[in-house]
Amino acid sequence: MRKAYRSEGLAETDLAESPYEQFARWFIQAVESGLPEPNAMVVSTADPQGRPSTRTVLLKSYDEHGFVFFTNYGSRKGRDLAANPQVSLLFPWHPLARQVIVNGVAERTGRDETAAYFRTRPHGSQLGAWASAQSTVIGSREELDRRYAELAARYPQEQVPVPPEWGGFRVVPEEVEFWQGRENRLHDRLRYVREAGGPGEGTASWRVERLCP
Repeated sequence: MRKAYRSEGLAETDLAESPYEQFARWFIQAVESGLPEPNAMVVSTADPQGRPSTRTVLLKSYDEHGFVFFTNYGSRKGRDLAANPQVSLLFPWHPLARQVIVNGVAERTGRDETAAYFRTRPHGSQLGAWASAQSTVIGSREELDRRYAELAARYPQEQVPVPPEWGGFRVVPEEVEFWQGRENRLHDRLRYVREAGGPGEGTASWRVERLCP
């Protein structure tokens, strides 16, 4: 099962000054192409024993400070990141023959930022954040539905409070790779590497490396 990729590539002269600007360019193009859920990304973490786990999560915001998603801090990824904040994000934009890989360090968002995002969620999703103790074993679907129904009766219309164990992670990148599929499997892989300005150290500077495909 093979697909021939296009001849148009990605040259160093095509790149924006920072990976955030370059990501914004590609993300806008992914949205405009009609790609379903272009903000879906594979989040890879590892526990203290080095055992990896992956799952698909939705990116909720990004800027020069990093890439943000929200979850239950008691979930497997939440526990992994509490013990080992190193994380990898993968945006698999297959129809465009593109992918973006972000490797960096995850830090929790502030409670004000978490609450501001939580208020924008649909009412049902707010209830679901309380109903589901994410990643824990549950006896049946009926038990989950019962929890949800009880919460819906408690909060029929009014604002649902933010669960104490629910919040955001901001991934501060150390490397961001942009991959463009090319003919004959000679793909273009250009990687931004942070040289200065790590988390809490101010504005970053970046060098660009080309990787063999």
